[in-house]
Amino acid sequence: MIGLISATAAGAVARDRLAAAWPDRTRVYEGPVAEAVRAAFTECGQLVCFLATGAVVRLLAPLLGDKTADPGVVCVDEGGRFAVSLVGGHGGGANELARAVGEVLGAEPVVTTATDSVGLAGLDTLGLPCEGSVATVSRALLDGEPVALEAELVWPLPALPVSAQGAYTVRLTDRAAEPGEREVLLRPPSLVVGVGASKGAPVEEVLGLVEGALAEAGLSPRSVAELATVDAKAEEPGIVAAAERLGVPLVTYSAEELAAVEVPNPSDAPLAAVGTPSVAEAAALVRGGELVVPKRKSTAQPAMATCAVVRRPGRGRLAVVGLGPGARDLLTPRAAAELRRASVIVGLDQYVDQIRDLLRPGTRVLESGLGAEEERARTAVAEAREGHAVALIGSGDAGVYAMASPALAEASDDIDVVGVPGVTAALAAGAILGAPLGHDHVSISLSDLHTPWEVIERRVRAAAEADIVVTFYNPRSRGRDWQLPKALAVLAGHREPTTPVGVVRNASRPDESSRVTTLAGLDPATVDMMTVVTVGNTATRIVGGRMVTPRGYRWQEGDR
Repeated sequence: MIGLISATAAGAVARDRLAAAWPDRTRVYEGPVAEAVRAAFTECGQLVCFLATGAVVRLLAPLLGDKTADPGVVCVDEGGRFAVSLVGGHGGGANELARAVGEVLGAEPVVTTATDSVGLAGLDTLGLPCEGSVATVSRALLDGEPVALEAELVWPLPALPVSAQGAYTVRLTDRAAEPGEREVLLRPPSLVVGVGASKGAPVEEVLGLVEGALAEAGLSPRSVAELATVDAKAEEPGIVAAAERLGVPLVTYSAEELAAVEVPNPSDAPLAAVGTPSVAEAAALVRGGELVVPKRKSTAQPAMATCAVVRRPGRGRLAVVGLGPGARDLLTPRAAAELRRASVIVGLDQYVDQIRDLLRPGTRVLESGLGAEEERARTAVAEAREGHAVALIGSGDAGVYAMASPALAEASDDIDVVGVPGVTAALAAGAILGAPLGHDHVSISLSDLHTPWEVIERRVRAAAEADIVVTFYNPRSRGRDWQLPKALAVLAGHREPTTPVGVVRNASRPDESSRVTTLAGLDPATVDMMTVVTVGNTATRIVGGRMVTPRGYRWQEGDR
């Protein structure tokens, strides 16, 4: 919960705007400010104070304890101009909260945490438990000191400016170890503990077995991702409580699923009890991995619990990111976040140039020129299969005449894939022209490099006969100057010469240009590859100089 505190009417206006935007996430604290801050500090995970920074500092000072436990605090001036991350930038999430508050209120987020200020990923913000000298190693990264990354297993980390050797170390490991003086240990959630238990098995027996198995194998409990068992034990109190104490989810599988898993130590007892020859080993292995601790029983007499431990390999991550039509303010926040999350960027060189300033230090960039789409797709998938966090970028929406389809045709279920939508050229051009896409519409690429012209022409003819608004991508280039006239002629056989046509070049970019003409008045020679051409249907009209296609409602001259 986010506590909201204000002292004046002006602050209350901004406070109430935030409360209205986040009704399920916020709680307004009324009454004397000092009492409100004390109550919110105790009861909430985060605070937003609409007060002067100095006042908030004085109110918070007696309450502060430890940065790992204190709530994140953001201070917003009463004019709503700035959202300052004041306390708990990383641990309390105040940096991200300041950015989120800024988006809602139109305020400028102010983040002074050293790593965030220079675009570095904070070691304590990678989403993994970390131990050791976080401040010391972070300082070394900031100062450009050589910091070595020792990855004992593959995991899709964000970009870090690390080297092969260094006096400081970031070690990615699930093994039980104490960090060195200049070392940070990152704990990936790589371990799955399969658990079986007799009815009424006490939590102390289950938990003691799990912790003992991990300790004997030299594994860190902070790398346990989940406890797994059979459906029949989903509500077994000892297992449920053990998962809660470990702070991990309990995942269950049907007996049929577990019976299909080949295990080294099957038994007749669980087969008779729950319908599978293995619970602990099978539940740990059902989604793959390496069995690092075979089934073992608790030491109680009689033994009422079993467990096994599996190490699952880290899955690579491929984000297919649409950058929009070119303007920075049409790049979505989700796309920007994925660019910051990636350690590898793959894309066309001119698209990489658009977002190079958003990349974190240490990001590896694999760029190539026009005509290498399939090679880029293969490269991105291959990098993800090696366990990296990859962002494959494209203009507009990556799923529309862009990189998503060749990449996903190459990918299989051995990597995680995330699609990030972007503003397409058709949508950007439509917004400039008015509302030409107000009813059914279709986009057709006139490039016959990948699709035979006969197929393209058949699609244009179908759109013409169906009276659908058409947006032409890739309408004309130096080597392809006849396709657009041919397509326009097909449309002209079904639409009046006065049908509105919108032409937009470099939508949303500094040299953007647009015009509205007619089907008969369009000169194809004025169109190039940077242009989108939108041809209206029989209902499309020009209203106030803008193209408008009605949404199927009655359209009468006298009603306008």
